[in-house]
Amino acid sequence: MRRPVQQVADLLTLGAYAGGWAFVRALPEPVAVRLFDLGADLAARRGGKGVQRLRSNLERVAPGQDLTRAALRSYARYWREVFRLQVTPPERILGGMHTVGEERFRAALATGRGVILALPHSGNWDHAGAWCGLTGAPFTTVAERLEPAGLFDRFVQFRQSLGMEVLPLTGGDRPPYDVLVERLEAGGMLCLLADRDLSARGIDVQFFGATARMPAGPASLALRTGAVLLPVTLAFTDDGWLCTWHEEVAGTDVATMTQQLADAFAAGIAAHPADWHMLQRLWLEDLAADDPRRVPVA
Repeated sequence: MRRPVQQVADLLTLGAYAGGWAFVRALPEPVAVRLFDLGADLAARRGGKGVQRLRSNLERVAPGQDLTRAALRSYARYWREVFRLQVTPPERILGGMHTVGEERFRAALATGRGVILALPHSGNWDHAGAWCGLTGAPFTTVAERLEPAGLFDRFVQFRQSLGMEVLPLTGGDRPPYDVLVERLEAGGMLCLLADRDLSARGIDVQFFGATARMPAGPASLALRTGAVLLPVTLAFTDDGWLCTWHEEVAGTDVATMTQQLADAFAAGIAAHPADWHMLQRLWLEDLAADDPRRVPVA
């Protein structure tokens, strides 16, 4: 049972998010843009722990360029658009999406084999999910649990309202992997964020010249079910959004296929580095000296 002090803190956190969500939806869009840009600029000046990690990560991606302010504005844009997505007209969601390689996506859906879209934390994946739903391609995804639980429930309800099926990474009625297999075997589609391992059982890959660890799930699911595995990268444009489908990942082992995903992610991120929102440690050598995750996976 959560302690009373923590329960109060949870209620305050949930109330702040709910109030902010309603407030941002009610604002005229130009006012919301200005407000979130100011917040991003303030965060850049203060330079907290997450900001410092973002700066360090971006230095690996684009050496010699200080993209921190632009990246924080991009991340703020993601949250602003999430808060306003339920009041964004469908024609705006559809008309603002620019696509590259969409024929790969449609061809994969037509196979009936099941489709896995694997993507990094770039651009606006919630908007892309809404676009998929509106174009007749609903999907299942997995979400990391947030605290407090009420906040996690609110995000699940929000994403379900956009046509997504959301499975909790932990604490669900069944292991998410088993459900994902069933969805693919029925010819369904998955969207999985796949540039950061949360299981401590990931695959070591070369990523921008150093070793990082990414989840084995997308490749493992593709091999087990025969589904099509497509890397996808997202970015913002001045007037909307960009979604790029890369070439299908093919192979006979999880390690090789996960490296192919990492290579596709690197290509997409390098083209739009400020739209990559990675505020956590990703590369093994950036982990603390006593962190057991520094040990390479055999």
